[in-house]
Order: sequence, then C-alpha cells, then structure tokens
Amino acid sequence: MAGGPNCRDPTVTVLTGWSGQATLLGNLALAGALGAFVGAERQFRSKDAGMRTHALVALGAATFMLISKFGFNDLLGLTSISVDPTRVAAQVVSGIGFLGGGLIFLRSHAVRGLTTASSVWLAAAIGMAAGSGLLLIALVSRARDSFQ
Repeated sequence: MAGGPNCRDPTVTVLTGWSGQATLLGNLALAGALGAFVGAERQFRSKDAGMRTHALVALGAATFMLISKFGFNDLLGLTSISVDPTRVAAQVVSGIGFLGGGLIFLRSHAVRGLTTASSVWLAAAIGMAAGSGLLLIALVSRARDSFQ
C-alpha cells in the first residue's frame, strides 16, 4: 500500500500513488527548468558550470526533497522506527556545500569559482523549494538571481 497500513494521513496515499506521483512531476519539471535558467547566465558567460549542471543540481535536490517528503510514509505509525524527513534535506545542503567547496580555489592570489559555487548552491535551494511544494519561493528565488 502506497501510504502504508499505519499511515494516518489519507492524502499521503493519494500523493504516492501513480496519479499522485504524476502530479509531482510538475515540481520536478519546474525545478529543472529554473535550475537551467540559473545556469543559462553562467553558460552565456562561458563559466565552468552551465545550464546542464545547474538543471541537474536543481532536479536532484527536488528529487531528494520528494523522497524525503513522501518516501518514508510507509514507516509512519510504527513505534519501533523514528522518522525525521528533515535529515534528507540537511544532507542535500551538506552535499552541495561539499560540491561548492570543490569549485572554489585560489590561483595567483585571486579567488576563483566563488560565484559558480554560489549559483550551484542557489540551484539546489530552488530545487529543494520546488520539491517540497514551495513553488512561489522557487520562482522568486530564481527571479532574484536575475538581478545579480
């Protein structure tokens, strides 16, 4: 059963069924598209991480958020298991921080890659917002990036 036999929230069963998952594909599509828009500016300026990288980061973050939000619902209500969906989101942030740290380096007393790392961080945040259903936040975050 999609929501699990002990699941108390009937909407969980609806969202994790086939038709519910199909509706969540819109969140993934929005995350990928907004990530690509962030990367388009970077690619236009011939920077290391471009449209594809940013789209993949946003899409991956959105996927992890959806897994975090709905992937463990069959465990809800079991007394022997403690579920904390925020742990997945926290690990996305840590992983992107590690990825961003690898993009930043010092060459000839000049820091390089800082803006690229920041834009990858933003793409992940946009993906996380879209994946968690905060679509307006994802859109506004992308719009804010346009003014940089």
